[in-house]
Amino acid sequence: MNPKLVRQAVILLVEDNPADVLMTRSAFEDFKITNTLHVVEDGVEAMAYLRQEGEFAGTPRPDLIMLDLNLPRKNGREVLAEIKEDAALRNIPVVVLTTSKAEQDILQAYDLHANSYIVKPVGFVSFVEAIKSIKDYWFSLVTLPTEINNGQDQPSHPAD
Repeated sequence: MNPKLVRQAVILLVEDNPADVLMTRSAFEDFKITNTLHVVEDGVEAMAYLRQEGEFAGTPRPDLIMLDLNLPRKNGREVLAEIKEDAALRNIPVVVLTTSKAEQDILQAYDLHANSYIVKPVGFVSFVEAIKSIKDYWFSLVTLPTEINNGQDQPSHPAD
């Protein structure tokens, strides 16, 4: 058991492709990832969720956002820019998880302060492994701002 986490981490997946949502949920099940996964289908819903507006009033603040770039109504670049410009949201890590390998998209995502950029692997097994890697990195190695905000600012690894 990881002493860092006294509660389940909350992950917001911003993804409009039902197949990718299903694969993500399957990856959570296959690797027994018990973190809470919330899914919204477009950029407008993502911002409403993050700002706890309308149907999302009272939703938990995510510890991590997995964001597709190609979204309807408001694209992932716009969402990323809004998140990182908002003092209340900017400390939430954002992992861009998209099909785009375009250099311009990668550079723009990092210019907008994305924390990671991952090109979605083709095929179920590779996709599931990528989700597991995200989980292992962000919830086993990294100390998240929400851990500090919750009074859990203990070291990632106990002293030897």
